[in-house]
Amino acid sequence: MIDFESLPEFSASDLSCAVKNALAVNKSCLSEYTDKFKYSHSENGIYPATENVEWTTGFWTGELWLSYELSHDEAFMDAAMKQVDSFYERIEKKIDVNHHDMGFLYSPSCVAAYKLTGNEKARKAALMAADNLVSRFQEKGSFIQAWGDLGDPREYRLIIDCLLNLPLLFWASGTTGDDRYAVIARKHLSTALHYVLRPDDSTYHTYYFDKETGLPVRGVTAQGNRDGSAWARGQAWGVYGTILAYRHTGDEYALSVFHRCLDFFLSHLPDDIIPYWDFDFSNPSSEPRDSSALAIVICAMLEAADLIEGEEGRRLHHIASSLMKVLSDKCAVRDEKESNGLLMHGTYARKSQWNTCRNRGVDECNIWGDYYYLEALRRLSGKWDPYW
Repeated sequence: MIDFESLPEFSASDLSCAVKNALAVNKSCLSEYTDKFKYSHSENGIYPATENVEWTTGFWTGELWLSYELSHDEAFMDAAMKQVDSFYERIEKKIDVNHHDMGFLYSPSCVAAYKLTGNEKARKAALMAADNLVSRFQEKGSFIQAWGDLGDPREYRLIIDCLLNLPLLFWASGTTGDDRYAVIARKHLSTALHYVLRPDDSTYHTYYFDKETGLPVRGVTAQGNRDGSAWARGQAWGVYGTILAYRHTGDEYALSVFHRCLDFFLSHLPDDIIPYWDFDFSNPSSEPRDSSALAIVICAMLEAADLIEGEEGRRLHHIASSLMKVLSDKCAVRDEKESNGLLMHGTYARKSQWNTCRNRGVDECNIWGDYYYLEALRRLSGKWDPYW
C-alpha cells in the first residue's frame, strides 16, 4: 500500500500557482460561457457550449462562485448571477428536472449565490429544486428515486450519487425551519448506507427495490465495469457524501462509513495515485483514468479534517494535501491554450461488456472534475463555508 504520509504536501507556492492558472482559464471562458454553460465534458480538450440542461451545469456556475471567492473579481460574480436567473427559469418551467440531481444543479449555483450574496431569487430557486427532489421520495423502500418516471418498476432504484443531493435538503430545512426536507434526507441516507455498502467496504453504484413491497432486490452498476466492481467515481461519491451527511446530522454511523469507503479508495489506488475509472484496474493497464474521482475524495478529506479534531484530522489534511500535489502535478491544465478546462484525464463513462454505457468524455476534462479541483483549491486557501 502507498505510504501516503511520506508524500510531499501541496506547498503554498504550489497552491498560489494552481489558483492563478485556474483563475486565468476561467476568466478566459466568461465571454463564451455566461449566456451558455460548459457541456458535461470537453471534446479534444475544449468544452462545447450548451443550454442549461443535463445534470452537470451547476458545476460550471459553482466554478464561477469559487473563482469569485478566490479572486474577488466581480466579473465572476456577475456571470454567476446571470446563470442563477437561468436556474430559476429551469426549475420554474420544469426543464429537464425529472431526476434526483437537484443538489448537483442547485447547491453550487443557487445555494452558493444565496450564501454569498443573500439573493432571494437564488434562495427561491433552490427551494423549488428541493421541493422537486422530495417529490421523488418513495415510501415503499424509503428512498429518493434516481431517474425516470416515478414508480416505474424499471427505474425503482437509488444510486450512490444521490448522497451529494441530500445537502440541498438539509439546507432547505435550515433556511425555512421546515424539517420535512431533512426528514426525507435522513430516511434516504439510512436506506442508502444500509444497501450500497458491501462487506469489503466497496459500494454498489445503484440498488433496486421491489415497487410493490419496497423490499431490496439487487445491487448493480450503471457506469462501473461490472455489477460487482467498485466504480471509482461511485466510491468517491460515497466518501464525500457520507462526511457531508455527518456534518449535517452528526450521525456516527455515517462517519464510520466515510472511513470505510475512504480506506477502500486509498488502499486500491494504483502506485502512481491517479485512479483508473474502475477499481477492477490497476497498474499496468491501458484503461483510462478518472482524475475527477480523486478530486472528489480530496474535498471529502478536507471536509473531514475540518470536522475531526486532533491527530486524525491533521492526518486527513496531510494526506489530502499530498494527494492534491499529485493531482495538480499530473492532471491540472497549465495553459488555456492546452484546454479551457481545469483538470485533464477524467472519464465521464466507459463502455464495458457488462454495463450499458457508451464511451463518453474518456480521457477528457469533465465539469465536475474541474469543479471539485477548484473546490479543493478554495478549501486549501482558507476557511470555507461549503455550498453543500
